[in-house]
Amino acid sequence: MRKMVTVFGAVLMSISLAACGGQKTEDPAAAAGSELSSGIPSAVEGNMEGTEGGQADISDLAESVADGGNAEESAGGAEEKPDTIKVTSLNGEDKKIELEVPYDPERVAVLDMAALDMLDNWGLGDRVVGMPKSSKIDYLMDYNNNEEIVNLGTLKEVDMEALMSSEPDIIFIGGRLSGQYDKLSEIAPVIYTATDYETGLVESIKDNSLMIASIFGVEDKARETLAGFDERIAALAKEAEGKTAVIGMVTSSNFNTLGDGSRCSLIGNEIGFNNLANNVDSTHGNESSFELLVSLNPEYIFVLDRDSAINTEGAKLAEQVMDNELVQKTSAYQNDRIVYLTPTVWYLAEGGITAMDVMLRDLENGMGK
Repeated sequence: MRKMVTVFGAVLMSISLAACGGQKTEDPAAAAGSELSSGIPSAVEGNMEGTEGGQADISDLAESVADGGNAEESAGGAEEKPDTIKVTSLNGEDKKIELEVPYDPERVAVLDMAALDMLDNWGLGDRVVGMPKSSKIDYLMDYNNNEEIVNLGTLKEVDMEALMSSEPDIIFIGGRLSGQYDKLSEIAPVIYTATDYETGLVESIKDNSLMIASIFGVEDKARETLAGFDERIAALAKEAEGKTAVIGMVTSSNFNTLGDGSRCSLIGNEIGFNNLANNVDSTHGNESSFELLVSLNPEYIFVLDRDSAINTEGAKLAEQVMDNELVQKTSAYQNDRIVYLTPTVWYLAEGGITAMDVMLRDLENGMGK
């Protein structure tokens, strides 16, 4: 604005001088005005030359100067946001595809608790318009209790009518709904993420979170929330080096062994325990006997309580199932190294950021870190 006033003043002075009809003057002020007029921008000079008798139209000059100032302000403004962005996600056949989705969407339907975990971490929870309220995780219960968020059913069975009524700009799903990918895509673009067990849970979380963060333009926040995981994993891996374990899931009072290519893969893959039952690929494990635990005699037993995670009515707690004479014969039991994992997190939210913090804390506490 000061620049505009200065130039405009110079213009007025030059006009005043021109009106004097070429009269000579020794007035210092007049000389200064003459010097100032020589510094008028070329756009203004052009306007002066185009006026009759050398007289400039003051309103035209003011408009010209003002336009120059606005152009400078515009040039220094924020960059315009794109309408869409292309990301790499999975389709219903677990194949990577390039997908065009809305950039910074306002209305988000979440059918994957790990994705909700991420949005919550980045302060984007107010974008959520629908979620499966049958899934209950302690640190995400504000969303379950929010009456403005539509209940979309379960992680496996979507209430399609409710989903359509929520009018989402984008939908997030996990592996449980991969078979409905095409149907869901008819409502809005679908982002499907999963854990790549060959890459590992931690690297999968990094890849998935940065991809999802790019949709909202919050990559820096995502990197901040991921910081520190590698250091904690390295400390746990050092403690686990050379140690044996059996990883299992209690369901319907049975003990199913889990391999490193299924749930709880973090324990064998990244932390590095020698998983003595690593011949299992099923996500729900293989039904096993407690005699197997005695014969394998691991130093650690890690237990996931599936029934507690999904609120199975009348089911025994994992601690009750594991409290038997056979388990008591194992080295893990005798050295107090049976570690019970936070069920809702390991079973429902694996792949989330707060979930990863809870999972590492379970292991740190269980291993005396």
